[in-house]
Amino acid sequence: MSTDSNAQNEDDLLDNDILDLDAFNQILSMDDENDEDYEFSRDIVYNYFEQAITTFADMDKALEAKDLLKLSSLGHFLKGSSATIGVKKVQECCRHIQYLGKLQGANGEGSVDESSALELIEAELKIGKLEYKKAEEFLRFFYESDPADDDEEA
Repeated sequence: MSTDSNAQNEDDLLDNDILDLDAFNQILSMDDENDEDYEFSRDIVYNYFEQAITTFADMDKALEAKDLLKLSSLGHFLKGSSATIGVKKVQECCRHIQYLGKLQGANGEGSVDESSALELIEAELKIGKLEYKKAEEFLRFFYESDPADDDEEA
């Protein structure tokens, strides 16, 4: 694969609206200047992966138990973690879950009944998990690709 092709693939990934680049660049700025492996930020991101998987599992249990307050709390928690990393669409789904768990509309306006809230949360949870997978794939690709490999192929 040529370097031009790699650059195009990276541009395509950045154009797909997975990450808030400002937030992600703040995480990257915490890495040591000489650390080409991004060890510090990688640890933060990989901890986010573990946190997200656990939180999604907890959300599934809370949804099954119809525990709206727990769903709201978990939505709030994962929303914050996602915002820190810059995982925009998971952040958005979790914000919706947070509001719906309080029987508010998905954007925090108006109100919904319990049955509607649970149906909407179930849908948001499915979307959130799909968006999480996309973000995880992108971020693992970012951290696992070795710039030296690209130079060898040129």
